[in-house]
Amino acid sequence: TSSNSLTYEMEHARRKAENTVTELWYFLDSILGKSDTEKSQMPLKIPELRESLQGYKRTLFGDFEKLRTANKADVYRNQRLQELGDLIQRRLEFLQNPTDCKTSKKLVCILSLPCGFACQIHHCLHCVISAYALGRSLVLKSRSSLYASESFDSVFEPMSSSCLAAQFNSTTKWPGTLDYKSSDNTIYLTSDQNYSPPHPAFLPPAVPADLAQELSILHGNPSAWWIGQLARYIFRLKPYLFEEVISRGKKFGFTNTIVGIHIRRTDKLIWEAASFPVEEYMYHVEEYYDQIERTQPGITRRVYLATDEPTVLSEAQKKYPNYTFINDFNGTRTATMTSRNSKESLHGIITDVYHLARCDYLVCTFSSNVCRLAYELMQTIQGDASRNVRSLDDVYFFHGQNDHVLTAVEAYRSNKTGHIELTPGDAISVAGNHWNGFSRGTNKRTSQTGLFPSYKAEDTVVAADMPTYPQVPLTLRKETSKDLVALEKKS
Repeated sequence: TSSNSLTYEMEHARRKAENTVTELWYFLDSILGKSDTEKSQMPLKIPELRESLQGYKRTLFGDFEKLRTANKADVYRNQRLQELGDLIQRRLEFLQNPTDCKTSKKLVCILSLPCGFACQIHHCLHCVISAYALGRSLVLKSRSSLYASESFDSVFEPMSSSCLAAQFNSTTKWPGTLDYKSSDNTIYLTSDQNYSPPHPAFLPPAVPADLAQELSILHGNPSAWWIGQLARYIFRLKPYLFEEVISRGKKFGFTNTIVGIHIRRTDKLIWEAASFPVEEYMYHVEEYYDQIERTQPGITRRVYLATDEPTVLSEAQKKYPNYTFINDFNGTRTATMTSRNSKESLHGIITDVYHLARCDYLVCTFSSNVCRLAYELMQTIQGDASRNVRSLDDVYFFHGQNDHVLTAVEAYRSNKTGHIELTPGDAISVAGNHWNGFSRGTNKRTSQTGLFPSYKAEDTVVAADMPTYPQVPLTLRKETSKDLVALEKKS
């Protein structure tokens, strides 16, 4: 059947979703449309109303799932995303392994800002994006270790097999602009430079222009998918560590279906993030499993709990005895403030990120680098996993990114204090989602800053001109890739 042809499966799913929305409105209108006197006499109380609405929501989500999978669209979507992801890996391999390293263009990235594991990975990702966009082989030089005496090369495969950091020194600093032309074979940038103006147009949320149109069709968050593919190239574990991580997962019983939660309770709370009780995480875990129960009654409710506070596990087990909590206890123990910089702690956080990325759903805080890294890597494993997460605080972002702009798709007028006006087509610089139906942002046309209904605006894919690497074949190679996804399929 042609992809443009109608099928019973597709049309039935569409009509079912339309009918559910119609019935939901009938239900709400019958309550909200009553007079004040009638409302006061209504037997339906808030808990009952909420339960009814949850039922409608679960049915709607089920309808959307049927729409998503109609005509095996999900199979094609995931297959094509895997092909595009493999193409990015081949381009990076080509870029990182030039025929003659001495004469090739290189970008030396000096990682000079000390911070945690996932933070350092994101510093490195800034450099990978820049190297890809400039068409230069990336050479990493670190002035600080990941943890204790451990470096990138102690846990990850080298970024290159031929261009090594010790071979190059450069005194030419890249100013951060794409139009900068240097005759020098080697230029450098520092990790603190990643967050200082000017910000090149190729930084997130931008994606390569040659992939943008297809990604806008295939994926709900192309920027996260793109960053995930670059993180996938970095996150190629050394064989000894890969085996260790797999062994740990088998030991503590990691298996799907499972929800991952990441609860940070120590250093992040001092400087940059708020604390949330276990109940707030588990509320969304329960919502996820209640949805699954519609089609899989009696499913085991597994939770992979990653945390830096050992007492969180016992607290969760006590409060939620009907859940099976899985935890890398050694990783949790070594993630405490007193032992965080040890080799064991580094292996523990890598184990957590690896398994969080392989969960079916994530509940975490996007203010955390660990949460964002797991979400980014998740896109390389599940295809379009853009909605398989619930952040308790921020919307997804890449630290040091360019403006996150939404486009208004409907008009909005309100006399409420703190709300802004929208006209279709308005560009809105978004500051965040309040998770109550409203987002906050600045209308670039009116310069007003305030609240607006989240559903009245949508993301648009930002395309940035980058090299297309025509030397790299578009089709998949027959030999097996060496990255983690391929290794897992063999094990």
